[in-house]
Amino acid sequence: MEKDLYLSGRKLPVLEEFYTLQGEGFNTGKAAYFLRIGGCDIGCTWCDSKLSWSGNTFPLTAVDEVIERAKQYPAKALVVTGGEPALFPLDYLCDRLHEEGFETYLETSGAYPLSGSWDWVCLSPKRQSPPYPDNYAKAHELKVIIEQPADMNWAEENARQVNPGCHLFLQPEWSRRKEIATVIVSYIGEHPEWRLSLQSHKYIGIP
Repeated sequence: MEKDLYLSGRKLPVLEEFYTLQGEGFNTGKAAYFLRIGGCDIGCTWCDSKLSWSGNTFPLTAVDEVIERAKQYPAKALVVTGGEPALFPLDYLCDRLHEEGFETYLETSGAYPLSGSWDWVCLSPKRQSPPYPDNYAKAHELKVIIEQPADMNWAEENARQVNPGCHLFLQPEWSRRKEIATVIVSYIGEHPEWRLSLQSHKYIGIP
């Protein structure tokens, strides 16, 4: 029975839930309920949520219970992040959220086909596991993490594949933000189609 609920997407391995402001990218400053799903096989060395890598560590939680908790807060926006949420079936979650009047936001590397119906998809591609080709057209926002200047080439490679209306962001890798931020600022000055994304939640100390 538990396996059936998991396969149907009615239960998910939930690492954490919290209500806060979006700290990165296009929707910075927007209030939302965050659902962090455990499980990821991308393995970024600089990942700031390595605890999420093992999905088996976290209890399967009923999606309906998550939504009831989210409904206690004023903002009707829910962000699904990870880990890598695309590893799991998310149609049921999105359908239920839309029934309750929520906007649905997804943060993904894009390495796997996407399930669910999303009002906003933030695609953050990782070189070691490039996006599934069909996911480029679904991205509203491309957010590339920059660890070293050579990563600009990776950013441009991905930018060539998204749709023309996709918003383009470069974000310093947090542990090297002081060294790399000036490089990004200079690059955006020469390539104004890009915008700067900062992890503002870390600067002000919110989840």
